[in-house]
Amino acid sequence: MTVLPPDAELTQAGLPAAGSGRVLILACGALAREITALKRLNGWDHMDLACLPAILHNTPDRIPSAVRDAVLAHRDRYDRILVGYGDCGTGGGLDRVCAELGLERLPGPHCYAFFSGTDEFLSRAEDEIGAFYLTDFLAKQFDAFVIRPLGLDRHPQLRDMYFAHYDRLVYLAQTDDHDLTERARAAAARLGLAFERRFTGFGELATALARA
Repeated sequence: MTVLPPDAELTQAGLPAAGSGRVLILACGALAREITALKRLNGWDHMDLACLPAILHNTPDRIPSAVRDAVLAHRDRYDRILVGYGDCGTGGGLDRVCAELGLERLPGPHCYAFFSGTDEFLSRAEDEIGAFYLTDFLAKQFDAFVIRPLGLDRHPQLRDMYFAHYDRLVYLAQTDDHDLTERARAAAARLGLAFERRFTGFGELATALARA
């Protein structure tokens, strides 16, 4: 399996030739750990993984063009490419790229939904309008993807402005990891929010990859 770290540039070095029956999962770097685990657990040796930088989520308008460029760089080497993103804040832009290139992406609007199960997540949406969600990745990378981008490390007084309309932090846990749970609990305390942990496992991510 070819795995590039979340902030690496995509390259074609070492990738297979076209017609080999291989599948490329072109994914958000935030899903690298989960996809790698699923591949190992299920023996999906026909899959390779290439990751775009997870930090693109802070500028979601850039995701569609980044995905298009990566697909065009890789598609002649694979029989199938699965886009490992939800809509992820692109406002339908990623779906337009997928339609243009004849690709399938992961189900749902974002990773919170496909980890929870899209139907279940949407059914809770109205009751959880004040929820701030973390996944395993975000629990581990909380400072890098929440605190520093929002400037809360430099201006902690902005917390109450940013999170005035939130009432809880919901940790959607992919694994039973005590350390990550405590990190998520600490994140909730840091934001002044109630804490809830909800075990989801890999959810519809596993289903989508199984189809590939």
